[in-house]
Parts: sequence; C-alpha cells; structure tokens
Amino acid sequence: HLSHDYQDSITFPGGNRRGHCVFAQTGVMRRQSSRDGRRQSRLVRGNSLGYEIYTLDHKTDGQLRLDATVLYSDSCEVPQDLQIDFEPSECSTICFAHSHEDYDHDLWLSAYVPKEDDGCLVEPRGTLNPEGVDLDFADGDQVCWWHMKDGAILGVHGGMIMEYDASTLAPLGMVVSRDELQNRRVAVIDDGWGGSALVLYDDDTADVTVVQPNEDGSYWRKVVRNKMHRTREMRRMEAAAKWAKKEKMVDKVKVLSSYGPYKTSSGKVLGLSTRAIDPKAAPLQ
Repeated sequence: HLSHDYQDSITFPGGNRRGHCVFAQTGVMRRQSSRDGRRQSRLVRGNSLGYEIYTLDHKTDGQLRLDATVLYSDSCEVPQDLQIDFEPSECSTICFAHSHEDYDHDLWLSAYVPKEDDGCLVEPRGTLNPEGVDLDFADGDQVCWWHMKDGAILGVHGGMIMEYDASTLAPLGMVVSRDELQNRRVAVIDDGWGGSALVLYDDDTADVTVVQPNEDGSYWRKVVRNKMHRTREMRRMEAAAKWAKKEKMVDKVKVLSSYGPYKTSSGKVLGLSTRAIDPKAAPLQ
C-alpha cells in the first residue's frame, strides 16, 4: 500500500529477463489504506506511437502526472519533438521515465534484486554464516542469495530472509523475519530425498528450526489473505444475513464464518471441530 513516489515504483526492461514488459506499482485511493499518506492510482493512455503511464493524484482532485512513456519502434530513433531526460532503453520498445519534484524526498524504498554477477551468490552447503566468518545476517546491510534444490531462490537482505522469483529474480516476499534471524545461524542441508532444507539454529541452545516451504512449493509467508477471496466471503455473509433476517423475522442476526483448511497432522476427522469462531470475541480464559 505504497504510493508511486519511490525509486522502484516503475521498472523498465533492460537485462533483467523481463523482455519488453514494463512493471508499474499501483497505489491506493483511500486514506485508511495508504501507508505513506499518498493516495494515487495509475492511468494508461495509448496513442499511435505507444502509450504513456500517468499517476492520478486523488489528494489534488485528480491531477495527472506523466511518469513514463513507452514507444513501439523497429529502430532506436526518438521523435525530435519529444523531450526526454534520460537515454532510451533497447529497441522494439523504447522506454524512459520522466522526472518530477514529487520524487525529491528521503523516503526511497528500493528492494534488492539479485544479479548473476553481483558477487553475492553463495554456495548453499551447510552453514552459510558459520562462526569465524564475517557474515551477520541480522545486519541490515548484509546481502547474499542462493539456490535451493527445488528451484527456489532465497537470500538475505535487510536483516531478513527473502524469496525471489526464479525467472525474473524479482522479490516475492519475506521468508524469515528480523526477530527470528537475530543471533541465528542459517544452514542449507540435504534432506536425504534429493532435496534441500533450510535450517535455523543458534550457539546457545539445542533448538533447531526447519523453515518449511508452503504447500505450493514457495517459501515466502503470505501474511495477507487474498482480497478477492475475502470479498467473496463478505458477499456470502451479507447474503446469509439478509436471508436469516427474513427467515427468522428479526431485525438483527449474528453471522460467523467457518474456515478451512484445518492445519493438523492428525488424520482423525472425528476429533476435529469445524465450529465457526468469532474473531471479535474475547479469548477463553
């Protein structure tokens, strides 16, 4: 829920495995949803030459700001009447950004993106930050990344372990948080079945943590539920409330939801309760 006034809010093609795609982050319109106070959305305008990407500012009555221009071309010639501030990118699509005073602030957010020749690729064999080696993964400036045997790409950045897309190397999300990584050593070990396992441990206790991948094979932790699923759930709850009021002939009903899947290692379904839980209810003492 960040705005467009950041360094990586638009990324252009050019040696990053993205072909000729332009990726543009889109902000939010509501004040309650914004994390930096800005309320912005995108507008794309096409023309005979290509298209332009604008920022629509909802705090200034819909003022438009031109952020990027993309031209379709078989050569690298830029129209003479078009004024640009930067060198255009590769041919076929010519992309360039436009400068603006809104970018002049100290709140830049730039996510680290691994590169094959950045010198930060490590061999995932055993402990990655052993004793006696100057690698403090809790240090926000420490950067390294590695390949898991299952094809996943993990790395350390900002004092966290992150997962990166296997094809574009773009960051996907957090795997291990900063507090969990404090004073921990990180190891990649063979799981005995042709794969690898990510393990955390420390020097002071006998505790060992296996960072398990998700059921879909990814590692990053999905801390926010899918908004489309949540919207559909709310529609069902509204429909249930409307139906129940009419069926019971009352003015107010209490509608709860029963969710799955249920996280358990036991296969005994008869011992499982599917009773709906009220998230606003006080916890049981």
